Amino acid sequence: MGLPLCLRLAVIAAFLPVTLQGPHQRTLLKELLKDYNRMERPVANDSQPLTVHFSLSLMQIMDVDEKNQVLTSNIWLQMYWYDHYLRWNQSDYPGVKNLRFTTDQVWTPDILLYNSADERFDASFKTNVLVNSSGYCQYLPPGIFMSTCNVDVRWFPFDTQKCELKFGSWTYDGWLLDLQMNDADISGYLQNGEWDLIGVPGSRSEIFYDCCKEPYPDVTFYITIRRRTLYYALNLLIPCVLLSSMTLLVFLLPADSGEKISLGITVLLSLTVFMLLVAEIMPATSDSIPLIGQYFASTMIIVGLSVIATVVVLQYHHHDPTGGKMPKWVQLFLFHWVAWFLRMKRPGETGDPERPPCKQNHHVHVTSSHLQTPSTLTMGGIHTSSLNNNGNLLYIGFQNLDDPSHVEGGTCSSGLGIGTAGIGSIGDPQLNSILEEVRFIADRFREQDAGETITEQWKFAAAVIDRLCLVAFSIFNIICTISILMSAPNFVEAVSKDFI
Repeated sequence: MGLPLCLRLAVIAAFLPVTLQGPHQRTLLKELLKDYNRMERPVANDSQPLTVHFSLSLMQIMDVDEKNQVLTSNIWLQMYWYDHYLRWNQSDYPGVKNLRFTTDQVWTPDILLYNSADERFDASFKTNVLVNSSGYCQYLPPGIFMSTCNVDVRWFPFDTQKCELKFGSWTYDGWLLDLQMNDADISGYLQNGEWDLIGVPGSRSEIFYDCCKEPYPDVTFYITIRRRTLYYALNLLIPCVLLSSMTLLVFLLPADSGEKISLGITVLLSLTVFMLLVAEIMPATSDSIPLIGQYFASTMIIVGLSVIATVVVLQYHHHDPTGGKMPKWVQLFLFHWVAWFLRMKRPGETGDPERPPCKQNHHVHVTSSHLQTPSTLTMGGIHTSSLNNNGNLLYIGFQNLDDPSHVEGGTCSSGLGIGTAGIGSIGDPQLNSILEEVRFIADRFREQDAGETITEQWKFAAAVIDRLCLVAFSIFNIICTISILMSAPNFVEAVSKDFI
C-alpha cells in the first residue's frame, strides 16, 4: 500500500539541502561593505578606465513648450558597469544571487543631463543598484526630465523637431570613466496626442578642451518628433482660409449696400485675433518666422489691399458728376482693355441729348386766336392742350425762340418752325415768359442727362475694377495658400496621416 502524497512530499523535503538565504545575505552585506569606500573608483587597476554602458528608455513625451523651448519627457536611464569590490562566490553564500544597494552605500557614476532645464538640475529618482555575484551593477533611475530644446517653428504646424538629450560624467574624464552608448529603448513608449515619435537615434562623442589633454566623452540621444496637424488645421488653418475667402465677398457685394468697407475691416480684425493666438504659443524669436505666421501675414496683406481697392471702387461709384470727366487713359484702360478681358459689356451709349432729330415738315402755325389765348397750338397737325405742356415743348426742342434769325418758316435750324406770324413779332409777354421757362427746363434736363451719362461711366468703371479685383485676389489667394502651406517638407505626409 502506497504512502499518502503529503507524507511522500515530507520525505523528499527532508533529503533536500536547506537554504538559509537570510543569514548568508546579511553576512555578505557586512563583508562587502566593511572596507568599501563609495568615493573610490571600483577598478582592479587604477590606471585603467572604468567602462560604463549607458542607455535610456523613453516612456512618454509629456510636453513640448515652444515658447520657452523646453522638452519634458519621462525617461528611465540605464547604466551598467562592473564593480571590482562587489564580487562574491555563490557557493560560499548559498541562495544569494544578487544584492541591492542604495546610492549612498556604493559607487555610482555621476552621469547628468548636460542640457537640463530643471530647477534641481538632476531630476532622476535615486533607485537601488542591483549587483550580482560577478560584480555586474545595474542602475536604472527614472525621472521626469526637462531639457532645453531648440524648437524651430519655421514650418509650424507642419514641423519636425529634433531635441537633444546630452549625458555625460560631471567629474570623470575619459581616462577614468569610459562612457559607452547602447541603443535607446522605445518599446514601452506611450503615444502622445500632439506629437508622433519618429525615432531616438544616439551618438557618442569625445570633446577635448583647451585646458586639458584628457578627452571628455558624452552620449547624445536625439528625440525626433513630428507634430500632428489635425488640431491646428481645425482651429487655425481652416478658419484662416475661410476668412481669406470672405475677402472675395467684398468685391461681390454691391457698392450701394454700404457694407463693403465694414466687411473688409471685420475680416481684417478677425485675422488679427487669430494671429495673436499664434503669437501666444510661438517663441519670441527673430531667427525664423512660422509658416502659419507667414500665411496670416500674407492674408492680412490681401485683406488690407482689398480694403484699399474697395475705397477706390466706392470713390468711382459715388463720383460727383460735377467733379470732372473721366480721363481718356482711364477710359481706354478700363473700358477697352480690362472690360474686354473680363468679358464685361459696356452699357449702350445714347444719342446727343442736346439736339434730338427733327423733321422738315413739322411747323407751328400761330393764328390770331393763339395771340389772344395761348391755350392751343397746331404743330404739324398735332394739337396741344396747353403751352404749359413742358414735355411736348421739350420734345419739339425750343431753342432761342426770341431770336428772329432762328424763326423761319419751314426750317429745322431752331427745332421749331413758325408760320406767317413770327414769335418775335407777337410781343405777348405771357407767351415769352412761358418760352423762357421751357428753355430753362430743357437746359436743366440736358445737364441732368449729361450728368447721368458721366455718372454711369464712373459706375461702370467701378464695376470693372470690382471684377478685376475679384479675379486678381482670387488668383493671388489660391497661389498664396498653395505656395506657403505646401512648402513644408512633410506637408503631404502630415496631411495623409492626420486627415486620410
